Amino acid sequence: MFTNRARVLVIGMFVILMAVAIKYQVYQLAAAALMFAVALVYGYFKQGTIVLAAKAFHNKEYEKAEDLLKQVYKPDMLSKKRRGFYEFIYGGVCLQKQDFDEAEQHYELAALYPLRNANDHVAALVHVANINVRKGNWEKAKAYLQLTEKHKDNITAKMKDVIQKVRQEVQKH
Repeated sequence: MFTNRARVLVIGMFVILMAVAIKYQVYQLAAAALMFAVALVYGYFKQGTIVLAAKAFHNKEYEKAEDLLKQVYKPDMLSKKRRGFYEFIYGGVCLQKQDFDEAEQHYELAALYPLRNANDHVAALVHVANINVRKGNWEKAKAYLQLTEKHKDNITAKMKDVIQKVRQEVQKH
């Protein structure tokens, strides 16, 4: 749960601690400092700034959320759970900016990764379907609505209502 800047500062402090510990021949402390620095570097690549971006997104601070998501150096290196969440949040940010093509790509990717629960997975699928309804791509919208069927027992009533509304819109055409 560090920004990249905070992560670099903390790693720098551990490196300084490690150098001082080595100077005074306290090798156990140097090893512990090295271990913590490595854990922070590992966290940078596997966890990124996703949790902070999620908090910003939840608080409707979309620009801040996007800035935090852009701090992720290589999204491909994120852990599977974080990658799905990364794509889901980025899709939401793109929707807020009304960049529907970009949002569709992110939600499609989010649906390929494990998310918190079935409701989030279905939400990603429904977003893709809804975007395609807006574009008039009825077949793709139908296909994504079909994918929601296998999760129908594990989603909330609110999500079922959203699916039904999108399905009704698709059936009109």
